[in-house]
Amino acid sequence: MKSLPVVSLLALAAVAAWAQAPDVSQSLSAPTAEPPAIKSFDASAMDLTADPCTDFYQYACGNWMKDNPVPSDQVIWARSFSLLRERNRYLLWQELDAAAKDPKSPLQRQYGDFYAACMDTDAVEKLGLKPILSSWSEIDRLQSVKQIPALLSRLENQGTPDGFFRFDVGVDEKDSSKQIAELHQGGLSLPDRDYYIIENKHFADIRDQYISHMKKMFALAGDSPDQAAQETAAVMEIETSMAKASTSRTDLRDPNKRYHIYTLVELSNLAPDFDWSVYFRGIGIGRFDTLNVATPDYFKALSAMLSSEPLDAWKSYLRWHVLHEQAAFLPKAFFDENFDFFQHTLGGQQEPEARWKQCTSLTDRALGEAVGQDWVKQNFPPAAKDSMDRLVKALEKALGEDIQGLPWMTDQTKKAAEEKLAMIRNKIGYPEKWRDYSSVKVSRTALIENTHHVDVYDRNYNYAKLGKPPDEKEWGMTPPTVNAYYEPSYNDINFPAGILQPPFFDFTADPAVNFGGIGVVIGHEMTHGFDDEGSKYDGKGNLREWQTPEDRKAFSERTECIAHEYDGFLAAPATAEAPAQYLNGHLTLGENTADNGGLRIAYQALLDTLAQEGKSMDEKIDGFTEAQRYFIGFAQVWCQNTKDAAARRFAIVDPHSPGRWRVNGTVQNFDRFGEAFGCKKGQPMYPVSACRVW
Repeated sequence: MKSLPVVSLLALAAVAAWAQAPDVSQSLSAPTAEPPAIKSFDASAMDLTADPCTDFYQYACGNWMKDNPVPSDQVIWARSFSLLRERNRYLLWQELDAAAKDPKSPLQRQYGDFYAACMDTDAVEKLGLKPILSSWSEIDRLQSVKQIPALLSRLENQGTPDGFFRFDVGVDEKDSSKQIAELHQGGLSLPDRDYYIIENKHFADIRDQYISHMKKMFALAGDSPDQAAQETAAVMEIETSMAKASTSRTDLRDPNKRYHIYTLVELSNLAPDFDWSVYFRGIGIGRFDTLNVATPDYFKALSAMLSSEPLDAWKSYLRWHVLHEQAAFLPKAFFDENFDFFQHTLGGQQEPEARWKQCTSLTDRALGEAVGQDWVKQNFPPAAKDSMDRLVKALEKALGEDIQGLPWMTDQTKKAAEEKLAMIRNKIGYPEKWRDYSSVKVSRTALIENTHHVDVYDRNYNYAKLGKPPDEKEWGMTPPTVNAYYEPSYNDINFPAGILQPPFFDFTADPAVNFGGIGVVIGHEMTHGFDDEGSKYDGKGNLREWQTPEDRKAFSERTECIAHEYDGFLAAPATAEAPAQYLNGHLTLGENTADNGGLRIAYQALLDTLAQEGKSMDEKIDGFTEAQRYFIGFAQVWCQNTKDAAARRFAIVDPHSPGRWRVNGTVQNFDRFGEAFGCKKGQPMYPVSACRVW
């Protein structure tokens, strides 16, 4: 199923419901009540005993954090994102449950049956391992490593995951008028390469627990203890070698480091021990002569591994990935073991979410634009879209003013930046044209088979783009999603209807609160077009330098200031089992730049809006000035509590900073905050010197 763009507002790891797999042991009872709407501004969430000039996050969110510990079925609990996700998911569940019981159209029958199959735990138990045994049989019949390319193509044609790598079609980053074939690294089961290669007690313990988990899973599938140990050792050796060959997440943020055009002959020379012609012919992709090999070192190493690792080791590796990547859909014993390691050990989650939540989220991800058609009719009226259009225009104007006022940028680069800003496309709410899922076969009793059919549909949908111009109206998120994103190759900002709800966007709230909520979100996504990654693309979405050398140098000095600043922010404290975990300022640089820019831009847009209404930032509502309400509204978007284990994982894999630093890290870089709260220069939230890019 399709993945999300990399420059989204919020980490997928933190919010994607299916990141916690469905538990067949959970109660199948329906939810008892609709979650309430969330207030856009909540004074009761604040800790007024805290000094806003010392720790603004504690001041704005302290009481909420004290009163809202992470629920047992979550690893992160956020005042805005989590609560709105729960509400949206409940409203979506109502639609799915009704369609499963009494569909009114072929579309409702399709997604109703998909949901019903997910909820049918008796069928899951009855089928047992049967849904994956045919794939295992194909793996067992391998006679030579040379047959692996043909096997991978057969598995992928069936929708069966196999590890190894990711192949798809994407926009050519240096010619955004066309879409080309792409190869990306893959093959790992743990969250990141660091888990395999960093030598400290914390990661060593996780590796030991991962090995124990694999042995248990192989044993559940029928291996003897000796067989399970042997297969586990083979998987661990191969995945560790893949991890060593993988490019780091931080390096992958640089588009120039993931753009390497190869001819098919050059690819064969790079990785000669994998027959690419057999693989490409087998998966049915159209003809192409060149492709982007995003991570050449990985494929060079993979080829060497194919010649050095024995056939039985590769069989174990393939068996593992078929089992591991579908464990969420297998009977209780497999799910429980999978949950215990991947959610509990790695994330600190105490118990799985209720089955209806998981099945609602899975159906949304699988058939999102089918489900979304009915959802938006009920939850996103035309008036909401019109209001968003006006807000976006206000933010565009503010960003234009910001560009003109930048002291470090020359006129030549300012002109190019303004041209790019004028070319940004805005997509609000939902697609103009819905995807057609009518070809996807869905059964009410075969969950894994349904997921395979969706995966094949998504793959073929993607492959059909080869050689064609990009569809600028296509979406990468489903309508109920509580998130937003900027796509550099399209130069567009995208706001699903799911986030255009209270507390982000509230018709009844004053302008300061709306600009502090959805206004900063809009400014954040716009700024992504000008962060350390987005600034390398021009207005047409092409990877091309448009800043002068002098301006690029000045820009880099300012982004390095932010990277160094966030390197010093603590993500998780030291424990007896693990050292203190700090943020990676370069991994999170794009998001931190967007947060800092978005806060400034939305503030300017608020000033302009209030001026048009004959109002000022000094006017008070419920004891707070409009300026103060703006910053408090912004901060309360990010009120959250997170399990320590999850916080450590996010610091390694997530390009977003945690809520505390998304708030304190930005306000301490913006003088208007210190002025609004009467802070003294030199206090933590009003430092003498601050970082600023936009």
